Amino acid sequence: MSSVFDDLQQGLGEAIAFEKGEGEANVKTYTILPVKEYTNTEIREIRMRAGMTQSVFASYMGVSKKTVEAWECGRTHPTGPVFRLLDILASDDLGKIEFVVAQ
Repeated sequence: MSSVFDDLQQGLGEAIAFEKGEGEANVKTYTILPVKEYTNTEIREIRMRAGMTQSVFASYMGVSKKTVEAWECGRTHPTGPVFRLLDILASDDLGKIEFVVAQ
């Protein structure tokens, strides 16, 4: 608990020093890339490469199996948040992941 207090105290001290012109502000810059929209074929390839069944993939994405079927057949298309999850699955730096569906 004291660690949190110490962190807050240090941060407040740095903010006060900055306002007095006695220090430099820490700045973080984040670049948010545009959402890549995947085709129905790419969605299926990502799922297959991850070694997931449609049921497991649906659980991972938080949708029904019927929704995954519709995406892969091209009848419907996912929305932005799903594309971000697909980006994560499609990245090469995930390594070997074991997916287990909680019962």
